[in-house]
Parts: sequence; C-alpha cells; structure tokens
Amino acid sequence: MNGATVEAVRIHKTIENDGEVHLTGLPCHKGEDVEMILLIGHSEVAQKRQLTARALKQSGLVGLWANRRDITGSSTFARRLRQTAQKRAL
Repeated sequence: MNGATVEAVRIHKTIENDGEVHLTGLPCHKGEDVEMILLIGHSEVAQKRQLTARALKQSGLVGLWANRRDITGSSTFARRLRQTAQKRAL
C-alpha cells in the first residue's frame, strides 16, 4: 500500500461468534491490498462520552473561567484568540 490512495470504510458489526467477524459488500476487488483495524468496544466508549446538557452544567465546565481578569468579554476574547492564531507563521 506504499504510495497508494487509501480509502477508509467504516462498518459497525456486533460479534455473533467468538473470534469471528464477517464482512461482505466491501468496495474492494480481488488482488487489492486491504488493511484492517478493529476498534473493540468502540461503541461503548462513544456512549460514555455523550454528555447531557444537565450533566454539562453540573460538571463545573460552565463558568470555569468566570473569574479570570484577562477575559472581559467572551466574544472579544475569542476574536483575539482567532486573530492571534491566524497571524502565526506556518
């Protein structure tokens, strides 16, 4: 696969038999190289990361910087950060 164009295909499967994954209908042809990466338990991780509005409000993140003296207005502060980032040399 050196120097070749790589296409990512995302397929979610539930394991039915221990140690077996069956895939069909893939956009690949006989003779093509294929590399597979399995993310085991990926869907559980994604569900744990979801945060409701109530949980976010109670997390302490909302208002975290309320007492910072260098942030007088969130819009002004955000604009200043964007301008600084845009002026950085690449």
